[in-house]
Amino acid sequence: MKANIGVSAENTKKIALELNKVLADELLIYAKTRNCHWNIEGSNFMEMHKFYEAQYEELQDFGDDVAEYIRSIGHYAEGRYADVLKLTNLLESEYSNDQKKQLKELLDDHETIIRNLRRLIDEFDEKYKDKGAADFATQLLQKHIKLAWMIRAYLS
Repeated sequence: MKANIGVSAENTKKIALELNKVLADELLIYAKTRNCHWNIEGSNFMEMHKFYEAQYEELQDFGDDVAEYIRSIGHYAEGRYADVLKLTNLLESEYSNDQKKQLKELLDDHETIIRNLRRLIDEFDEKYKDKGAADFATQLLQKHIKLAWMIRAYLS
């Protein structure tokens, strides 16, 4: 059944495409954060192991929220690995147990997501006439700003 939510079918299709790209970013940063959790080494192992765990647990919820929003506007969430790698704005990286390298890469990824969400907020509101999608992107942006701040604190 089509969603009759006051936004044209053409616009919800375009919003869903953009949000599937966001979903791809969410799923990849989740996997990268989990990988850091698994591979960290050093004298502060337990602290960083728990830090990464807290981060990926939040990121798991972000991905779920995006996928459910896409479904709520009447489209499929594209969460297969092949889709993720085609749609993401992020890059996969080599394995590393270097804490500074791990944190810097995750920070760069969060900041990429933040810049993209800023663009989408305006696009969803102005171009696609959907304040709800703009608000959803704003809320997600604020969550990434917080996680980026936490990572940045370790790099200072």
